[in-house]
Amino acid sequence: MKFAVLVFPGSNCDIDCYKAVQETLGEPVDYVWHTATDLSDYDCIIVPGGFSYGDYLRCGAISQFAPVMNEVAKAAEQGKYVLGICNGFQILTEAGLLPGALRRNESIKFRCHDTTLKVVNYKTPFTKDYAEGEEIVIPIAHGEGNYYCDEETLASLKANNQIVFTYTDNPNGSVADIAGISNERGNVVGMMPHPERAVNTLLGSEDGKRMFSSILKTWRDTHGTASVR
Repeated sequence: MKFAVLVFPGSNCDIDCYKAVQETLGEPVDYVWHTATDLSDYDCIIVPGGFSYGDYLRCGAISQFAPVMNEVAKAAEQGKYVLGICNGFQILTEAGLLPGALRRNESIKFRCHDTTLKVVNYKTPFTKDYAEGEEIVIPIAHGEGNYYCDEETLASLKANNQIVFTYTDNPNGSVADIAGISNERGNVVGMMPHPERAVNTLLGSEDGKRMFSSILKTWRDTHGTASVR
C-alpha cells in the first residue's frame, strides 16, 4: 500500500503524518506537492494540518483551488482513502468533499491540548481497529475547529452514520460535539484532532496508531496481502 502526504505552502504537520505512516506501518509514503496533477500511484491520500496559504480568506479556502485537489477528488471518486486532519479537514469541506464548515472556536481562542474522543462509527476504513463507543485520547491544535452544518445536513450525517468521532468534552463549540465525519461512501474522513500526534506513548497517547493500522488492514482485506508493495 502506498501513501501520499500532500504539502501546501504553510503545511506544518506533513512531516508528522509522514513519520506516522513510516514508523507505524512501514509502508511506502511520499510527500506530494500541491501542484501535482497525478495521484494514480497512491492508495491513500493524507491532507495534513497547518496553515495552508496562511489561512487567508478562510482556512482551506485557497487550497481548494490547488491542482492536486482535482486529483484528490478523482481519487475519492475511485474509492481510494482520503484523510483530512485539522487544516486538511477544513480543505476537504471547502473543496466540497465533505459537508459542513469549520468556524472560529466558540471561545475565540486557539486550543492546543489532549482531547477524549468517542468512536461513533467503527466501521469505516479508518476506524476498524477501534471498538464502538470506545474513548480515545487524541490531541487538538486549532483556532477554527468549530464544526457547523445546518439541521438538514446534521440529520443526514446521523442517518447515514457519517459522524465518526465526537468530543466527550466539546472544546470548540462544534454542533453535536462532532470531531470527525465521513462522506456517505465512508472512504473520505475529516477530523480536527491529530491522530498522527498520538502514535507513541512518548507523545502522551498511542491511540492514533490504530487509525493508520485500520487503513492498512482495510486495504489488505480488499486487495489481498500479496498485493502489498
